[in-house]
Amino acid sequence: MKLRRCTTVMFEPREAVAVDLQAMLAGRTELTTTTGWVALAAHLDQPVPVSAAQRELLGSLSAQRWIEALEMDDSRSQWQPLLEAGLLISDGDEHAAHRRRDEGIREGHWWPLAALAHRHGRWSGVNSAAEMRDNHLVTARDLRQQLGPPPPAVQVRSGEYQKLPAVDATAYDQLLERRTTCRNFDAQRSISLEQLAQLLQRTVKAQAVVQVEEDTAFFKKNVPSGGGLHATETYLLVQRVEGLASGLYHYHPLEHALVALPRQCDRPLQDVAETMLSGQDWFANAAAHLVLVPRFARTHWKYRNHAKAYRALLLDIGHISQALYMAATERGLAAFVTAAINDVDTEQVFGLDGITQGPVAVVGVGWRSETRTTTEFDPNHAVWPA
Repeated sequence: MKLRRCTTVMFEPREAVAVDLQAMLAGRTELTTTTGWVALAAHLDQPVPVSAAQRELLGSLSAQRWIEALEMDDSRSQWQPLLEAGLLISDGDEHAAHRRRDEGIREGHWWPLAALAHRHGRWSGVNSAAEMRDNHLVTARDLRQQLGPPPPAVQVRSGEYQKLPAVDATAYDQLLERRTTCRNFDAQRSISLEQLAQLLQRTVKAQAVVQVEEDTAFFKKNVPSGGGLHATETYLLVQRVEGLASGLYHYHPLEHALVALPRQCDRPLQDVAETMLSGQDWFANAAAHLVLVPRFARTHWKYRNHAKAYRALLLDIGHISQALYMAATERGLAAFVTAAINDVDTEQVFGLDGITQGPVAVVGVGWRSETRTTTEFDPNHAVWPA
């Protein structure tokens, strides 16, 4: 058996604070602090506790050059747990899963810090809405009370500010003002297939194709994209679209077409959506949810091990979500976007591997309810009358 270190790993010291039991028995209240090390790998979902000796052992091994395990027999007690955890990579069949995931990171040309940030920023099974309620962080007043005052809304610089001329509002300005995040969807009303088609056509459909070679094509879309690569795929969880069966779909931006995907579970779609949305129940009953999923390898094909590539992918998501907001608002529909999602659960729903592609945000569209049960941020009363 041959071994090597995994491709991307970072070591972090973490402090644990506990009550000193000996001091408590002596009638004193004292805290003790202990420091331990964890290893964060780009292909592993969780940090792995390591000893100082294991940390040094990993640091002494190459991520490129294989060595025979027999050469390390004297430290087997140290490296065997690292192999089982996936920090050491083996050429053996019994450890093939870790090897494939690690190779996926390497072949994806990730900048190491971005790979770690993305991997360990993913959620699974988080109920962020419940946490907000439990911690009394629901309203703006709650936030101020619990967290203190925020930094000022405007950072004023010294000098005299020159007033700019006021420009008469146009229909576009009115459209912008009506672009308000919806937290009150009509759970009974469907949107039309034509409305959904137009949203996709205006935002993520390829408007033109430049065929450089038989295997190399670039799209022109109505949204900008880093390097013109348009690496973000659109998956859909459809609940209420006339003429379209409820279920899961993938959108083809060149064919302007949807393909149905197999269901990975038999739970009601609204429950699936609420899990994806980390418990944000006010979003879960939108008529359709559009899951924005970057294919990292397409961006990294051009921007290899690039410090800005991941940032560009996130900007792409922002461009698409705003375009979807505006397209929905123009058709009289309501919309939302959130990045507070359970990435791992969403990957399982759509059969994504989380290595070559993974969800970053969800945009939902539908009809706004006539009744406002959840607060919406509409200070100018463009949507809800005063």
